[in-house]
Amino acid sequence: MKSEWNHRSSQSMLEARLEQADLLKKVVDAIKDLVQDCNFDCNDSGIALQAMDNSHVALVSMMLKAESFSPYRCDRNVALGVNLTSLTKVLRAASSEDILTIKAEDAPDVLNLVFESSESDRLSEYDLKLMDIDQEHLGIPDTEYAATISMPSADFRKICQDLMLLSESVSIEASKDGVKFTCAGDIGNGAVTLRSHTNVDKPDLNVDIELTEPVSLTFSLKYLVNFCKAAGLSKSVKLCLSNEVPLLVEYALAGNSYLRFYLAPKIGDDE
Repeated sequence: MKSEWNHRSSQSMLEARLEQADLLKKVVDAIKDLVQDCNFDCNDSGIALQAMDNSHVALVSMMLKAESFSPYRCDRNVALGVNLTSLTKVLRAASSEDILTIKAEDAPDVLNLVFESSESDRLSEYDLKLMDIDQEHLGIPDTEYAATISMPSADFRKICQDLMLLSESVSIEASKDGVKFTCAGDIGNGAVTLRSHTNVDKPDLNVDIELTEPVSLTFSLKYLVNFCKAAGLSKSVKLCLSNEVPLLVEYALAGNSYLRFYLAPKIGDDE
């Protein structure tokens, strides 16, 4: 029988247990090239993260709801300031199937991570030093988007990677005919068109396009390819567009959790 490792529970103010460490590993891998240092904001509804990249072109918003953990306890709101490169080093020690428990004490100076092997009695425990990060909290306005496209995340990743070989920018155009990704570069042009498509046997392959008005915007492919590192978290991705507002790229996670990326469109001269 497996022994229970709860020696720190008595004084911890935050305790969050993930059945699979892989979830946090993939989330951090998807955002660590955009954001170096950020706060994990913990409260009784879950663990949230919101940060802009250095150039203020992209914004990352993550929410791991309390339901994603079992158990989840947070006695007091706390911001855990973490360097994501350092966190990646610690998370590399976890096998994908490991059970991960995150703990922090009151007014913490370290984040405690415990990895339990699901197959043996191996237990790894790490304390990661925390940082004081002065982070502005940005209100993300609720937007009624003109176009919402749901598609397989692997397809979106392939389109972005393929077009990036030709150009730095992609134009995304949604109309009643479908959604068209186009680019123009020194060696030539490329275009990929998708139409709504329902696959009864494989719903993961569905493409769903909802449109209230046509939209056409241009974005940096470097950022989109970066966002696509999250493709391993969810089989589908949702793209939300409206003219003159940032693109929303959303990966839905289990338990109503999500990882969202916002990207400002290129305007006129910088296209």
